[in-house]
Amino acid sequence: MKTTPNKTEIQNARDARLVAVVLVGTMALWLGAQWLGGHYGWETRFVFLFDMLAFAAFLWTMVVTYRIWRRQKAASEKN
Repeated sequence: MKTTPNKTEIQNARDARLVAVVLVGTMALWLGAQWLGGHYGWETRFVFLFDMLAFAAFLWTMVVTYRIWRRQKAASEKN
C-alpha cells in the first residue's frame, strides 16, 4: 500500500537535494579554483579566499543536514 509523503518528508527531501547540489557544486568549484590558481600563479591570498568560501559552504551543508536529522527524529517520535 502506497502512502503519500507528509509535509516533513517532502521538506526533508528538498533540503537533502539542496545539500547534495551545494556539496557537489562547491567541490567542483573549489577544485577548479585550485587548478586555476596553480596554473595561472595566483597569489596565495586569492586561493585562500576560495578555501574559506568552500569551508563556509561545507559548514552550511553540515548545519542543514543536522536540521534534517533533527526534523526526521522529531517526526519519528510523534509516531
